[in-house]
Amino acid sequence: MDIIDPAVSDYLLEHCTPADEILRDLAEETYAKYPPGDAGMQISHDEGQLLTMLVQLTGVRYAVEVGTFTGYSSICIARGLQPGGRLLACDVSEEWTGIARGYWERAGLTDRIDLRIAPAIETLRALDPDPVIDFGFVDADKTGYPDYYDELVPRLRSGGLLVFDNVLRGGGVLNPAGASDRAVAGLNDRIVTDERVESVMLPVRDGVTLVRKR
Repeated sequence: MDIIDPAVSDYLLEHCTPADEILRDLAEETYAKYPPGDAGMQISHDEGQLLTMLVQLTGVRYAVEVGTFTGYSSICIARGLQPGGRLLACDVSEEWTGIARGYWERAGLTDRIDLRIAPAIETLRALDPDPVIDFGFVDADKTGYPDYYDELVPRLRSGGLLVFDNVLRGGGVLNPAGASDRAVAGLNDRIVTDERVESVMLPVRDGVTLVRKR
């Protein structure tokens, strides 16, 4: 299912603050090095611009990213942080994040980003249990989404924001068949009944849910 018509997609990108040279080069390198199925894990520029704006609007000092890939979203998040802010980036691939490190350095963001190479659930469970996270972005293995949610929400400060990507699964959540679709559909249902949070699901690319801690 096409969530966004290609013509509308082009129009959206044309009417968004354009990517700078660093982000353009990163996107080009990612698509040049990896097949479309892998390269497609990189977020689109309009979604990246949305992340930067959300981080700026909510005054984020401590952010967590689950799923870094080649670093596009981490650059967008880190650029929006308050002075002295930090981003904890979680991924399992030295190869993908090796590309990210080069672009973080080029963007002057290495002092803002802490990379942890390990299963993200282990990294999250090892964090301080106190609610100190201001912002979280989740764009990793979809079967892990429910566990990431369980670990992040208690650690999210009141007023803090979580962003979950690919919550529509190309329409797969309407009639979930595979494990990933079932996991995301189940989490979507949980979020709207969780009294700890308020949420809105947006048809941005493959669907984005914003979750705000009460």
